[in-house]
Amino acid sequence: MKITDAGIHPYPAGDSTVARMALEAAEIGFDSAVVIGDAACRSSGVEVLRGAVIGAASVKEVLKRVRDPAVRRADIVYVDAGDISFNRAVVSVREVSVVRSIHATRRNAFDHVAARTAAEQGVAVDISMAPIIYLRGTKRQRALQRYADVLSLQRRYGFPLTISSDARSILGQRSIREIHGLCALFEMTGAEVTEALSSIGRLIEPHRPVRVVE
Repeated sequence: MKITDAGIHPYPAGDSTVARMALEAAEIGFDSAVVIGDAACRSSGVEVLRGAVIGAASVKEVLKRVRDPAVRRADIVYVDAGDISFNRAVVSVREVSVVRSIHATRRNAFDHVAARTAAEQGVAVDISMAPIIYLRGTKRQRALQRYADVLSLQRRYGFPLTISSDARSILGQRSIREIHGLCALFEMTGAEVTEALSSIGRLIEPHRPVRVVE
C-alpha cells in the first residue's frame, strides 16, 4: 500500500522545485506524489507520477482534450468539476481518473447519479487540503460541507477518494498526521483517510505499471 499525495504543483506553477517537493514528500511520510504538469524529476525515496488537469466547459471539450499527447502521457488525468450535468457525464469518460475541485461547485453538483456512475467506472473524487488550510469564514465552511456531502455519497456508493495537498511550495505540503487532523473536520475517519491516501496506486494499476523514478 503506497501513500500518495495526489497533487503537488512545483515550479513554474509554484515556487519550489519538483525535486525539493519530492524530497519533502518523502520526509513527511509519503511513498509517492502526483506532480501536476510536465515537470520531470529524478528522486530517491519517492515515486513521482505525472498528473494532467483538464479544465473544460463541456464534456465534448473533455473528450477532445483527453486525446492531447500531454494528457495521454499522464499517469493520472484530472478534470475540474462543474455543474450537475457535466459531473454526471464526465465520470463516464474512460480516460478520466479523478474529478477535482469539488469544493468550488454548487451544493449537490455531485449527486447520487454521478456517485453511482463513478463507482461503476472506478473514477475518484479528490479531497484537496488547500481550501481547508487557506480559505476562511463562509468559504471554508462551504468547502467543508462539500467534502462532507461527498464523503456521505462515498460511504453509500463506494467510489474512490484521493487526497491532495495541492501545495505550490514545500510550505503547503502536509504530513499524514496533519491530513488526518484536517479530514477529521468533516468527520472522515482515520481508516477512510488511509484508504484515500492509497487510492492512486489502485487507479493507475489497471492502465499501466507505476514508474519508479530513481
